[in-house]
Amino acid sequence: MRILLTNDDGVSAPGLALLERIAKSLSDDVWIVAPAEEQSGTGHSLTLTRPIRLRRMGEREFAVSGTPTDAVMMALAYLMKDSPPDIILSGINRGANLADDVTYSGTVSAAMEGALAGKRSIALSQAYSREGMGDTVPFAAAEAWAERVLVPLLAEPMPPGTLVNVNFPALAPDEVKGIRVVRQGFRDYGRLRIDRRTDPRGYHYYWFGLGTAVETPGHQTDLEAIADGFVSVTPLHLDLTHEPSLTAMRQRLAGDAQ
Repeated sequence: MRILLTNDDGVSAPGLALLERIAKSLSDDVWIVAPAEEQSGTGHSLTLTRPIRLRRMGEREFAVSGTPTDAVMMALAYLMKDSPPDIILSGINRGANLADDVTYSGTVSAAMEGALAGKRSIALSQAYSREGMGDTVPFAAAEAWAERVLVPLLAEPMPPGTLVNVNFPALAPDEVKGIRVVRQGFRDYGRLRIDRRTDPRGYHYYWFGLGTAVETPGHQTDLEAIADGFVSVTPLHLDLTHEPSLTAMRQRLAGDAQ
């Protein structure tokens, strides 16, 4: 089984090093093709207006001067073109990718790109508490639980055009209650916080941040699973068509639609 690893935190991120150790317990054929620098929040963006640079870091390890999508494309269409991977694992991200975060996440988007290419793809992320941020984020839950999640997932084929989004709670391994397979949640956009600051020359600059998540009591989503102390596992698919709207929209546009 040939495994490709990537992420959005950059090729030197501790979460990627952990994922490499876990992947090597599953296969002796592990490749890394990841962004050279952090690309958090880049979503499924593709670099089209500047050249991509590639740097070899090891025998099967490469850094790409672009987004997670760029990295997966470089792996599949160039570096591994004649020996493509069977599995793509993206992560382990520093911070959860829950609910509507999946639309912004470079971690999840790398797995999306793999799914578009017909590869079994899984995104993995480690939630953290406010006490542990930056380089201090603990990955203990992911380290203890990732293989337990991956082994059964990799044993079964995935439907075409799908991927799996996995999140580990910000808990010690023995405090994790188990694994829940749940749907994607949604949070209120009002949680967005914009922090205005002033630089030493007197010019304003801005940081985007997120406020407290709006929970959805009574609903079994990835938000509640993580809040309740479980590993969340969510199957996602790439077809964004809203099926219920098709008939009504066709009727509304019947005179001009083809």
